[in-house]
Amino acid sequence: MQTELSKKLGVEHALFGFTPFPAVAAAISRAGGFGVLGAVRYADPDELKRDLDWIEAHVDSMPYGLDVVMPAKKVEGVTEADVEAMIPEGHRQFVRDTLAKYAVPELDEGEASGWRITGWMEQVARTQLDVAFDYPIKLLANALGSPPADVIERAHEKGVLVAALAGSARHARKHAEAGIDIVVAQGYEGGGHTGEIGSMVLTPEVVEAVAPLPVLAAGGIGSGQQMAAALTLGAQGVWLGSIWLTTTEADMHSRAVTRKLLAAGSGDTVRSRALTGKPARQLRTEWTDAWDDPNGPGTLPMPLQGLLVAEALSRIQKHEVEPLLGTPVGQIVGRMNSERAVQEVVDDLTRGFEEAVDRLDRIAGRSHE
Repeated sequence: MQTELSKKLGVEHALFGFTPFPAVAAAISRAGGFGVLGAVRYADPDELKRDLDWIEAHVDSMPYGLDVVMPAKKVEGVTEADVEAMIPEGHRQFVRDTLAKYAVPELDEGEASGWRITGWMEQVARTQLDVAFDYPIKLLANALGSPPADVIERAHEKGVLVAALAGSARHARKHAEAGIDIVVAQGYEGGGHTGEIGSMVLTPEVVEAVAPLPVLAAGGIGSGQQMAAALTLGAQGVWLGSIWLTTTEADMHSRAVTRKLLAAGSGDTVRSRALTGKPARQLRTEWTDAWDDPNGPGTLPMPLQGLLVAEALSRIQKHEVEPLLGTPVGQIVGRMNSERAVQEVVDDLTRGFEEAVDRLDRIAGRSHE
């Protein structure tokens, strides 16, 4: 499964795997794909350095990349305390009432409360880049669109390609104008933050909008047949995220979450603002139902919602309160019904790709003899 882009990056398969887990990123690259480590949880640059050191020691000299979160709009002079003060008391009470309804225990005194706004601040991402550019990363992706011009320039000076996610052709054109190298067309079916256009429609629209820039198809892809379809639509590869959550290398920190993922069908996700304030596809739970209930207070805009629910989600996750327990994941969760090693997943993807290409060749009357 080679394309011009995969050859340029020196990988066997045009298969890009986004993951928050260093062991998964390294395994994807070792298996012939291109592992991309998500950096949003690394508020401490020393922790990112530790995990990049680990990847370097376990990637067998294969290429890999980093995904950061740099907001499109820069906000200066605003602290986390300033933002916290903007959260209405009614929303805080709704969180307390919901947790009490399910008897969710408190965190231990002094225990960290998980996700914080700092992970979404531009300065944190810049600190992450100061660390990352000391490593031989080959790709820098930004989950919130095009990074600032100086970041793109800095990446190019280091020989690093820059990718940006887009949910529409209009967004993709803006990324191309900003000087990025790769557009990731993120379809409605995908996990996490998504737009409203399905992958089958979005991919060719983005390909046409930014030609000749390479496009990676994302959203709802978890089989080799779907990868083949993406390439026939003009993509130069695929960007996969959800499919790695149930791999044996993934450190989910919760067996209950893994059990829920393995049991879920493709209809068991919802695109909700409950997590961050922006629409993000995730497992449907009684937590998302509570926030999406029209009788509730409604969600707050980013970053207020994420700050509001950070401690609550940490409590739910630590104590594995199953009715409320969820995770970002795409509709492809319906295919994620067993725990497999990353290598097994890649083998299955490439085998399915070959079968799809053979089928098309037979339809076209071509022979491999």
